[in-house]
Amino acid sequence: MKLTGVEILRVRMPLVAPFRTSFGSQDVRDLVLVRAVTPAAEGWGECGAMAAPVYSPEYADGVEHVLRTYLVPALLAAGELAAHRVGPLLAGCKGHRMAKSAVEMAVLDAELRAHGTSFATALGSTKDKVPCGVSVGIADSVPRLLDEVEGYLAAGYRRIKLKIEPGWDVEPVRAVRERFGDDVLLQVDANTAYTLSDAPQLARLDPFGLLLLEQPLDEEDLHGHAELARHVRTPICLDESVVSARSAADAIRLGACRIVNIKPGRVGGYLEARRVHDVCAANGVPVWCGGMLESGLGRAANVALASLPGFTLPGDTSASARFYRTDITEPFVLEDGYLPVPSGPGLGVTPIPDRLAEVTGARTWLGA
Repeated sequence: MKLTGVEILRVRMPLVAPFRTSFGSQDVRDLVLVRAVTPAAEGWGECGAMAAPVYSPEYADGVEHVLRTYLVPALLAAGELAAHRVGPLLAGCKGHRMAKSAVEMAVLDAELRAHGTSFATALGSTKDKVPCGVSVGIADSVPRLLDEVEGYLAAGYRRIKLKIEPGWDVEPVRAVRERFGDDVLLQVDANTAYTLSDAPQLARLDPFGLLLLEQPLDEEDLHGHAELARHVRTPICLDESVVSARSAADAIRLGACRIVNIKPGRVGGYLEARRVHDVCAANGVPVWCGGMLESGLGRAANVALASLPGFTLPGDTSASARFYRTDITEPFVLEDGYLPVPSGPGLGVTPIPDRLAEVTGARTWLGA
């Protein structure tokens, strides 16, 4: 397969409501999309980087620059290309995993569409639907949080994740447990907002029977997470710390986590995400698929990934309506707490041209 060219699109999608985490609040999702064109098919990729470098060092403007200046030219010059060669071809450019993930996703999508194979089948899917959880941002008040959670439970979500930060942790968790009971699958996500000195405060979450405590400490502090695990009963789950299959193996070996959140963009692509899944499965560590407020393109790929056998916990693969009134693809709709795994070639979805045009600001075409 040879690339004819690659188009980079800058897209801004308004959220249905502001989404607040310990990093800050956003009401618009600034996305970088990649369209890979070949003589046989075209494929789509989506970058999970945020507008500012707060979740990871990458950010949307930087992603566009590195794609345009380094990554895409390297692939255009490669001649015959297959998705499994994208990683090795781009290895000389250090880091930039989210940018690399977006272009690998686009190439993989084009390759699979040309062969009539779905993303799910190519990755090793064992399910035709996946259970869905929802991520609930930091609210203005506990009553407002309870109203949000009530709405998501009524919609059928199988698991609730609460974003927490110092000063917003025990009280909201207690309120949700008291209002909705112990049967609700409940977990919390700190997005690196705590330090090891906060261990006594985090241990106060133990009585609430949480599924997991996600990424409480700095992403580089594996030893701190291992130490924290000795002071809390709630299972530690790593997100930002896991950037490859090797780092997942290291974290497991150190005892820094008992669960792993796999985000393909964070680890450099869906092929590496599958390797992370395999490492965790070999070590008996359950995984789930995290989200980055994806459009329907990224959501389709994530649902496919979440259908692998090691994904035993509901992920952040929520319906399109959780974040967007209008998606750029046909919307993903929750069915009894599940989303169907797309079965068509490649991603199984494509952007709707009029909807994509409404939210696209700039396009850059790079030809062979």
